[in-house]
Amino acid sequence: MTQPASPETRPRVTITYCIGCNWLLRAGWMAQELLQTFQDQLGGVTLVPGEMGGIFEIHLDDVLIWDRKRDGGFPDVKELKSRVRDQIEPDRDLGHIDRSLKG
Repeated sequence: MTQPASPETRPRVTITYCIGCNWLLRAGWMAQELLQTFQDQLGGVTLVPGEMGGIFEIHLDDVLIWDRKRDGGFPDVKELKSRVRDQIEPDRDLGHIDRSLKG
């Protein structure tokens, strides 16, 4: 049986949020959802207070997987989990989330 990767070598998510817009709670909730779903696959989720007006970006290591300005608002949790899954474990079934995205 293969040992899981250590937390130091697992992918990390960084959520940068606008402090002026009071988006800390939204960022924290998304971090919690990701950690709950990908607890064995992620090395951590870091919240970064942003200095740019209106910033809300989510990176998985060096890959920008969500940008509020580029992608039009905030991701719903289904979309966010799917984008993370597609990067770290594309064949993984997310259960009811996948079924609701497909139909």
